[in-house]
Amino acid sequence: MGTLTKFLLFLVLPLILAAAAAVGSAYYWVHHPLELPTERVDILVPPGSTPLSIAKLMNQAGVPVNQQAFVAMARLGELDKTLKAGGYQIQQGDSAWVILKRMAMGDMTQRQLTIVEGWNLKQIRAALSQQPDIKQTLQSTTDADLISQLDPAVAEALKNASGTALSVAEGLFFPDTYIFPIGTPDIEILQRAARAQQQVLNRAWEARQPGLPLKTPYEALILASIIEKETGKTSDRSKISGVFINRLRLNMPLQTDPTVIYGMGDAYAGKIRKQDLQTDTLWNTYTRTGLPPTPIASSGRAALNAALQPEKHQYLYFVSKGDGNSAFATSLTEHNKNVSTYILGRKP
Repeated sequence: MGTLTKFLLFLVLPLILAAAAAVGSAYYWVHHPLELPTERVDILVPPGSTPLSIAKLMNQAGVPVNQQAFVAMARLGELDKTLKAGGYQIQQGDSAWVILKRMAMGDMTQRQLTIVEGWNLKQIRAALSQQPDIKQTLQSTTDADLISQLDPAVAEALKNASGTALSVAEGLFFPDTYIFPIGTPDIEILQRAARAQQQVLNRAWEARQPGLPLKTPYEALILASIIEKETGKTSDRSKISGVFINRLRLNMPLQTDPTVIYGMGDAYAGKIRKQDLQTDTLWNTYTRTGLPPTPIASSGRAALNAALQPEKHQYLYFVSKGDGNSAFATSLTEHNKNVSTYILGRKP
């Protein structure tokens, strides 16, 4: 080996070794699992985020990542322009490259919120506000203003269903479990629930029993909400619906306690008194005939079907037996006996 060759090797070999070490170090960093402060770390990536801003968010959340290296990795991997906004979960064992690819693919962390059958709007809004993974946008929006926050198409459909412009959003949100990525706005979940309610209501209305004393789909929604609050017993829903339909046909007051409770609002303390039944409100079906002006809760599919497919019978009264079932009667005398037995605890 000549002197010149030895000299060149002496100069170049360290550079080659240094480059190899750098490549090896980079490869190790790219694929080595990051050390997390907890088993899982949630990261919310806002719209318009860059690799640098995402690296900063990760560091702020306790995920140690070299910001410049993260940016370089995104550019060299041609992923810097494809990163998607949303909620992501970083888990023990994840490397920087795995996290970057997850964000480029939009593989977001999913959460869920359940709107329970029979919940009123106050309960739904409370559930939304207590879910930490939902973006809160409705804090200053009143119940009356909530209608204007819905999709125009949904608001128009609801207007057509009711025959008039609605001023209250009560009962417009279908009870179901909604899956969403972290960071989803609260209004987006409500819009989904409103669209679902509209679809379920339309299908039930189209298949309704002929000759019902219900003028609009919205009236069916009101009746369904009352049925939803009156019983959770599947076998009783259609029969109770039949009682209310019979009363509507005779222009008899519906006399259903859940409407009185709804009209009392925060004044309800767990028990209805005689004076509560006699105190008139828009929803007091003891002091007023016909349906109340709005639903009193969110209705599930079973309650809606019961409202529009009532059992045909002659019953005008019913009372809870206390075991989830109801006792039905065709006359007030028979009903009073049932009340004495099941409410007052007197033996017949």
